[in-house]
Amino acid sequence: MAGGRAVIWPGSLVPLAGFLAWLAGAVLSAGAMLWIWRNGERARPDRTGLLAASGASAVWCALAAAIGPEHGATALAGMVRNLALIATIFSLFAADGRTASLKPVRPVIVALVLVQLLQAVVLLAGSPLEGGRAAFEARVLIDMLVAIGALMLLHNLYAGAASALRPVLRWTGVALAGIFAYDLNLHTLAYLGGETPRALADLRGVFAGTMAVIFALGVNAAGPRVQFSPSRAVTFRTLSLLLIGGYLAGMALVAKALALLGGDVARAGQVVFVVAAIVAAGAALPSPRMRAWLRVTATKHLFQHRYDYRQEWMRFTRTIGRGGTGGASLEERVVKALADITESPAGLLLMPNEQAQLELTARWNWPTLAVPAVAGDFALSALLEQHNLILALDEARAGIDHHGEAREVPAWLRDADDAWAMVPLIHFDRLVGVIVLARPRSPRHLDWEDFDLLRVAGQQLASYLSEQAGQQALMDASRFDEFNRRMAFVMHDIKNLVSQLSLLAANAEKHADNPAFRADMLVTLRNSADKLSALLARLGRYGAGQVAELAPIDLIDLARGVAGRFAGVHPVALSREAPVRVMGNREALEQALIHLVQNAIDASEPQSPVFLDVTGEGLHGTIEVVDAGKGMSPEFVRTGLFKPFVSSKHGGFGIGAFEARELVKAMGGRIAVESREGLGTRFAVVLPLAEAVRLLDAGAQGHQPVQEAM
Repeated sequence: MAGGRAVIWPGSLVPLAGFLAWLAGAVLSAGAMLWIWRNGERARPDRTGLLAASGASAVWCALAAAIGPEHGATALAGMVRNLALIATIFSLFAADGRTASLKPVRPVIVALVLVQLLQAVVLLAGSPLEGGRAAFEARVLIDMLVAIGALMLLHNLYAGAASALRPVLRWTGVALAGIFAYDLNLHTLAYLGGETPRALADLRGVFAGTMAVIFALGVNAAGPRVQFSPSRAVTFRTLSLLLIGGYLAGMALVAKALALLGGDVARAGQVVFVVAAIVAAGAALPSPRMRAWLRVTATKHLFQHRYDYRQEWMRFTRTIGRGGTGGASLEERVVKALADITESPAGLLLMPNEQAQLELTARWNWPTLAVPAVAGDFALSALLEQHNLILALDEARAGIDHHGEAREVPAWLRDADDAWAMVPLIHFDRLVGVIVLARPRSPRHLDWEDFDLLRVAGQQLASYLSEQAGQQALMDASRFDEFNRRMAFVMHDIKNLVSQLSLLAANAEKHADNPAFRADMLVTLRNSADKLSALLARLGRYGAGQVAELAPIDLIDLARGVAGRFAGVHPVALSREAPVRVMGNREALEQALIHLVQNAIDASEPQSPVFLDVTGEGLHGTIEVVDAGKGMSPEFVRTGLFKPFVSSKHGGFGIGAFEARELVKAMGGRIAVESREGLGTRFAVVLPLAEAVRLLDAGAQGHQPVQEAM
């Protein structure tokens, strides 16, 4: 002591630093415990375990600062902290629902607890082991086993955790892994060196307190938002340093092992090994393939991907879905959607023709590129389809060949320096098209992530193009079907007229001298001419699914007119004539009845009459067409009668009943059928009464203001 001041020698700073480190650990752990108690999310499964672990850590650090880290009481406090940490790990397993499914977890937990409790047995063994080498090694081995087992559990926990639990595990797992990894390194060095490293042992307290702070941050309801995202340059350099360090360490270990052999053989072996290692390193490290492999592996497993897949998908779907009149065609949008992914400024869409040759279908922002009529031969189409190959054109220009594609690239693409890549669009193993992408504004090489994303996006775009082609084919088929249907209706109506005129001509040979017959013949000819005129007028109406404006129809008057059309051709008579007025279109209803009557005539014997029966019941009027002809089977009535182009008559078109039903349905009515083979058929055309329709319309108009007021 001099001048009233104590002189602190440098050697005395080490105990002071250790004391302060343990004290800081106690303060941090206690603060973390209070934070978890007050601000921690109470629903978290690890909250109780972390509270206990932080409290035990505070007591352990305080005892180490007060009486030393090697004291028995301090060791027991550390044992209690480890048990609390193990309990926390088990609670996280339970929260993930795996306490029942992962049966090996429980035995490991129990084994860790028992091994940790051996620490107390060693401490309480008494004087024979106290201070001895055996006691030290036993305690260190116990701590090493506990650390190894805990790290294994943490790895298993995080690797198999559900995605919903991983945010909970993130910071708690980091802190737990840090604690046990630090302990494992410390006790390994102590076991190998025969004594505990003083500096690392003193820093153990402040490190444990820091990990407790991470516990506290992790259990906060909001949680930390810090993400570790190193740059690629830093990571690649770090990996390079690690590889070099590992390489040098391996060389040192092998050289040391060879030195144990002794003699000239050992020295010669060392020289040969060093030379071989240097040659191997010189051959491997500068290799572009080796560097590319390392870069791809590191990018896949250490980084967030280059693409923000959520944003890319949203932009992709917006581009494809932005149609409408005056906008870009689907083909142009397909090119743009893929070009946006790689930031390419332009692109082309090539699609195969019937000979599997590629032809230009669409351009996007690339008007200056000259594309020949045959943009690619069928061999290129087959190669892209077979291998689903994304072709990097720079590699093809450099002569790099994977599947023989270099010789198939057309000359116009080789000469176009802006052409960067060809992406096949594959749908169900069939090539739908190929997109040629222009070089991005920031030139780069295609890598594994580009290939994966472009291949998936290409398949999606191929499905859009195939769907459009399918819809176009359906529309074309529908137009042809409509045309064929109209022609079938025309042929059917002409066939009916031919049948009537043929019967008229046959009867004229027998009754030409009869004045009454000649009068009927003139009426029939006039009716046939009228029907042909009406047929021409109706050609534009077939297939429209609608009829003209509805109006009241007198069914008796209509039935008499239909019967009159067949006068002199076949006997058609009215059996009942109840006065009924229905709502419909007279022309359409007459046409439907003519179809039904003609079918009845075709199914009947020449002199077997066809009857029209007009009745009214309830809110509907009915006109029935009854014949005593061949009749139809129930199966045909159910499955074939109203099906177009299916007929039970030889040479029939199967159109009459179908058209009649469609016309009646368009007027709000229906057709009912009763038929028995050998007995005949009854068709009932049912339509709403005109008065009932008027009352319903009036009622609907009367309730409209009330509904609007409500």
